[in-house]
Amino acid sequence: MTAPDRVAGHLVLPGVLTADQAARTVASLRAAQRPDGAIPWFRGHHLDPWDHIEAAMALDAAGEHGAAARAYEWLARHQNADGSWCAAYHDGAHDQVTDQGRETNFCAYIAVGVWHHHLATGDDAFLDRMWPALYAAVEFVLRHQQPGGQIGWRSEPDGRVTADALLTGSSSVHQALRCALAVAEARGEPQPDWELAAGALGHAVRRHPERFLDKDRYSMDWYYPVLGGAVTGQEARERIDARWEEFVVPGLGVRCVLPNPWVTGGESCELALALWAIGDADRALGILKSIGHLRAEGGMYWTGYVFEGSDGSEPAVWPEELTTWTAGSLLLAVAALGGERATTAVFGGAGLPRGLEPGCAECEARA
Repeated sequence: MTAPDRVAGHLVLPGVLTADQAARTVASLRAAQRPDGAIPWFRGHHLDPWDHIEAAMALDAAGEHGAAARAYEWLARHQNADGSWCAAYHDGAHDQVTDQGRETNFCAYIAVGVWHHHLATGDDAFLDRMWPALYAAVEFVLRHQQPGGQIGWRSEPDGRVTADALLTGSSSVHQALRCALAVAEARGEPQPDWELAAGALGHAVRRHPERFLDKDRYSMDWYYPVLGGAVTGQEARERIDARWEEFVVPGLGVRCVLPNPWVTGGESCELALALWAIGDADRALGILKSIGHLRAEGGMYWTGYVFEGSDGSEPAVWPEELTTWTAGSLLLAVAALGGERATTAVFGGAGLPRGLEPGCAECEARA
């Protein structure tokens, strides 16, 4: 495999991104960001906190640290009193809320973004400014943790907590809790309750699939336990291999959901990140090369592609949307394969705290 190089401030990867292509993608991502820091899916559509953060992380990976910082400052200004964010905001002058629900993985992800930004910049003052928002968000999320360790996926607009847990969402929260613990360590503010919560959650993801809603038709439930760092090593490799032929369409990318003939850029790039995390850089590179057909002329990426029409229609891009989070996931995957320090740290996980798993000696000593 040919290693990527950093050219003109951007990571490039042979067969995936040239220096000029990378520059165009980053410029298009910057153009989609509003002056106040918000990053909607695309201008005129809506913003959700998780995808907003993924795009901000991509800006940091590309060296656009000021733009990324403004994205996190937007989050801090819009945080609800309970530590959450609403699930969706309209891209308009008043950021009208279009979904009053609060999704736990959306809210937790600020920890991943904040730690990534700090690793990319070394900005301790930023960490201090964001700590209150991060702390409140984690506490909100952990109020949804169930006795089995899993995280209820949502609070309804009337405040009711949904106890049902999603494997993908809980896996993402697992990564976020580890990053939150890293932030707490860096600030010298240990959070033993977070350690126990992260350990219990990781154990649930690894050992108790029955504690989660059955969504195994979705590719994210396949690879997210690996991407979120709960499943590692040989177990992770076996998990990926077990369903590879079901979800990966050679030359086109990764299906979003079975049996639909629809590949998506975001899922493809996230799978590439998971592959890189388990040391399979060659297959990661192959996946990234396979979605070159989703790249649009201006440097952004189409969300997905229907490769078989059920009614005899021709294969086509669908939906006809150029989404910031799709471009962001591509840039993050390229950054990981290229060894960019902050991105490898948050997705590789080697230096992140693991939490304390139920039944371990250290847990019992703390009890």
